[in-house]
Amino acid sequence: MKLPRRQLLHLAAGTIVLPAISRVAWAQAWPAKPVTLVVPFGAGGGTDVVARAVAPRLSEVLGQQVVIENVGGAGGMTGANRVAQAAPDGYQIGIGVTGTHAQNQSLYKKPLYNAATDFAAIGLIGEGPYILIARKNLPAADLREFSTYAKANASKMQFGSAGAGSGTHITCVLVNSAIGIDITHVPYRSTALAMPDMMAGRIDYICEPVQTALPLIQSNTVKAIATLSRERTPPLSSLPTAHEQGLTNFDTPVWYALFGPKGTPSAIVLRLNKALGEALDDPTIRERLEGIGLRVAPPERRSPEYLAKLVVSEIEKYAVPIKASGVSMD
Repeated sequence: MKLPRRQLLHLAAGTIVLPAISRVAWAQAWPAKPVTLVVPFGAGGGTDVVARAVAPRLSEVLGQQVVIENVGGAGGMTGANRVAQAAPDGYQIGIGVTGTHAQNQSLYKKPLYNAATDFAAIGLIGEGPYILIARKNLPAADLREFSTYAKANASKMQFGSAGAGSGTHITCVLVNSAIGIDITHVPYRSTALAMPDMMAGRIDYICEPVQTALPLIQSNTVKAIATLSRERTPPLSSLPTAHEQGLTNFDTPVWYALFGPKGTPSAIVLRLNKALGEALDDPTIRERLEGIGLRVAPPERRSPEYLAKLVVSEIEKYAVPIKASGVSMD
């Protein structure tokens, strides 16, 4: 039977509209099961602390458990790449940082992913400074004394990090380059694993995020040398910045943000973004993050669009000093 042209057009239109409707309905029903939040570093590190601060509230808002999975390796690229390669259905997202989504794009000759194009930006959580901390018996009380000592003892010194290519690694590389020293690097799967070695004197220093450096400084188990930013951080208001101590305009904050795989439906991205906003506006969560030295992203800096632009600008920002430092990884 030959159908009239008008009826054929209606049927054809239906074949186009139905899949779109089903995708919308599916996105509206999300989440129907727990969501995995990949932390690309080991448990106990700075990124892990931030993820565990916001995950419980995200679970409450979404109505499904947000389960943290620590996937360390390759300076955070292993975990971040797992997110990039995941199905774009919103059930596997990740927390990305300056190291995984900006710095490593210039550090590695062939990074595992393109941070600007292989992810769906969800939203910025906040940022905080790195703190240069050293073993308790290092004979230096400030950055100038540290520089003098390091220049005289460079061949014997070692610094730790959360892995080659991590923000903790790159930040110390930039500090070393600015001072003019070449120090042996000892990578760990997380700086939580490096701390016992530093406290035992087997390594000399680490460039650690403020949230995990703070309790060690407060317990007097490490020596605080400098806040690696232009401005002091409230929990360590008495600790001078690198800028104040001679490294003019040295500023390497670490930011934390949520990302999904490229192609994640916009409805799910917006749902996650809204949930993150509710978590950050929760007075308890905000107080906890600010109490460990993080500046919570204000509403105007939380959109997916803002984060996507931030990633691009940060890749460009760090390309110059990383290239100037001469460090490069295969």
